Amino acid sequence: MNIDWAALGQVFGVSLVATVGLVGVFTLGIVTNSPRTSGDGPTALARTGAYACYALCLAAVAYGIYLIAA
Repeated sequence: MNIDWAALGQVFGVSLVATVGLVGVFTLGIVTNSPRTSGDGPTALARTGAYACYALCLAAVAYGIYLIAA
């Protein structure tokens, strides 16, 4: 059995960057959509940005499922 360590390291690196990036985008959506400390809710622009973050996360998950199923 021969393990290609370079390819394994590359897969690990790409997976780590994608995971951290996806969690970061989702967190940005949560923070953007959260109520402000003054008691006001998020503005329309902030809510639109949060929904864009959620849509990006959904697209990334759907693409991952597509890659696994294909």
